Amino acid sequence: MTTLDTPQTTPPSAGRDAVAPARTRRMPSAARKALLGALGVVGFLATWQLIPALGIIDARYLPYATDTLARLGTMLGDLEFYRNIGRTMTSWAIGLVIALVAAVVLGAVVGLVPVLRRATHTTVEFLRPIPSVALIPLAILIFGIQLPAALVIIVYATFWQIFVQVLYGVADVDAVARDTARSFGLGRAARFRHLVFPTTLPYLMTGLRLGAAVALILAITAEMTIGVPGLGNVLNVARNAGDNVTVFAVVVTTGLLGLLVNLVFRFIERRTLSWHQSVRGEEVL
Repeated sequence: MTTLDTPQTTPPSAGRDAVAPARTRRMPSAARKALLGALGVVGFLATWQLIPALGIIDARYLPYATDTLARLGTMLGDLEFYRNIGRTMTSWAIGLVIALVAAVVLGAVVGLVPVLRRATHTTVEFLRPIPSVALIPLAILIFGIQLPAALVIIVYATFWQIFVQVLYGVADVDAVARDTARSFGLGRAARFRHLVFPTTLPYLMTGLRLGAAVALILAITAEMTIGVPGLGNVLNVARNAGDNVTVFAVVVTTGLLGLLVNLVFRFIERRTLSWHQSVRGEEVL
């Protein structure tokens, strides 16, 4: 019997052998990402530790990384620390919700009405570049040293991040699809639901993710400058007392909060836009 007469069947183990390398290629890739991330953090902390140790910056102004992490560990055992985090995140959440509702409603109305869009273009371009911190004296004058003054700053900065994205999203509706929807007799509500909203949603989610980060920055800034209770106020008090270790510990905390906010909204964005091609082919780092 020649080899041609022999049935050429694939041994069961061959399939497993073919799949096994693919699995081994995936696992090292995930492990490599985690390892690189860990190495990056270790490298950053090592560099931070070396800078005061080598005398590049005086340790009185740049505390050692080990001292800062130890102080952060002590603060994690203090209930008041968590209360201040709660105050900051409460201001952040209220400001973000107000800005989101206002930006979506106004952005949709202005974007869908060409006359309004042209009439408000100059005003938007004038108001949008104004730094939020420039409004702090005005906010204190109107509301005093209270939470509404901080909310004005947060809402103003966050509103433009979302509003502009909504305008872009509404303007990105395909003209042919819009004319086709009209020719099929779809009403305004149906066109908004089936055409405008799906087109605008990716822009809205991007604006919301950017706005969430900006809202956190402005919440801490407002607490520092206005004096509203929260992490920003703790930072300001520690700086005035010359307690630089606490200052850096709070800064690390704000960085971790920013990272957490970004991860949460990134997760929401991926879940909401799981049908969109920009998310389906995306690789999570």
